[in-house]
Amino acid sequence: MLTEHTVAAAARAAGIVAPIHFAEVTGSTNSDAMALAAQGAPEWTVVVAAKQEAGRGRLGRTWVAPSGSSLHVSVILRPSADPADGPVFSLVAAVAAAEACGVACGVDVRCKWPNDLLVGNRKLGGILAEASVEGTRLRAVVVGTGINVHQREEDFPAGLRAPATSIAIEGGRADIPGLLQAYLGALRRLCEEGAPGLAERVAGPYRERCETLGRTVEVSTGSGAQVRGRAVDLGPRGELVVETASGRRTVTSGEVVHLDPAS
Repeated sequence: MLTEHTVAAAARAAGIVAPIHFAEVTGSTNSDAMALAAQGAPEWTVVVAAKQEAGRGRLGRTWVAPSGSSLHVSVILRPSADPADGPVFSLVAAVAAAEACGVACGVDVRCKWPNDLLVGNRKLGGILAEASVEGTRLRAVVVGTGINVHQREEDFPAGLRAPATSIAIEGGRADIPGLLQAYLGALRRLCEEGAPGLAERVAGPYRERCETLGRTVEVSTGSGAQVRGRAVDLGPRGELVVETASGRRTVTSGEVVHLDPAS
């Protein structure tokens, strides 16, 4: 189980020496981390909660789970990067989370662009990256990650039992402290604390794990447009490149539906 001690131990084992914040219950670890970032909290500050009561996902969705059943963690990063590079951090966190699930829990996890974690066709978790911009630079990026660990089928609402899964349901080791340590270590290694070329470094590992590439997809963009075609590549900042009937379209964000089964 997670306690202030086990969270601190996991962070230290991952090489993180910044402040660690643990709460039994909070509204949202991302909201807490964004507030800390605004107050000047240093890079690699880690916020973890045993339970979120107002956890947030993309497009305003909520993330609710019984206390102690999931990993809820947000990390403050302060990259020297252009604001347009912000979406890359969702891909970085997805790769780190997928790697950690394999190492700590023995579960093979794939990524659905831009921020979902999948086992087969079922959702294991998700990423929410939020940026604070000052002028022409990123002041901070908060990367929030939620992973279902201990849930049984009956723990999910009836409408989510088919599309949702957990480490326990998949037969993995339901070890939240071990998963946290592995995730923080992988995230730190991928980011390499301020080193340039992050997008290039993560593109290869993300492509290898991306369940979206090669599939026929329909993307609902933030502007309300629909893009339908074959997902063929990632752009230089982690965008999704879709081959449509009228040519290639590059999508920076959106809701993706896979229209054909995985090959």
